Amino acid sequence: MVNVYIVSDTHFGHANIIRYCNRPFADAREMDAAMIERWNATVRPQDHVYHLGDVAMSQAALHRVMPRLHGHKRLILGNHDNVAPISNYAQYFGKILMWRQFHPLLLTHAPIHPGSFGKMRVNVHGHIHQQPSPEGPYLNACVEWRDYTPVHLDTLIADARNLCHD
Repeated sequence: MVNVYIVSDTHFGHANIIRYCNRPFADAREMDAAMIERWNATVRPQDHVYHLGDVAMSQAALHRVMPRLHGHKRLILGNHDNVAPISNYAQYFGKILMWRQFHPLLLTHAPIHPGSFGKMRVNVHGHIHQQPSPEGPYLNACVEWRDYTPVHLDTLIADARNLCHD
């Protein structure tokens, strides 16, 4: 059986994100190594991973890290996914999207207005790192909220159902 995982805002190779977001790592090398280890301990080669954007902060980091990560990866573009050209991403991600739906979830990089949810009930997003999600039907998938590890889609669906029943 194939599992589906979600992760956001890894910022591989970004030393300053450690200070900006109070990440518990000494440097970017340690951070990258920890996230690669946690990813591969969770995700099997046949699983699917939706990355909600802001993958890596340089072409070198993208090329150094992505081949080492398990799973069939899909990218929902984030505001820092601008390591040009797009072929840099296409070689590692089977699909590059702006959003994705998994009922009842709408996956985006940044939190979006509830009027844009369509038939989806909860917005799973990244972008805001350690900050809490906006009030309402939102779940933060940033690594700072998820122990620097991809989270299983079923966990997010259960969290969404609990959120909608509160």
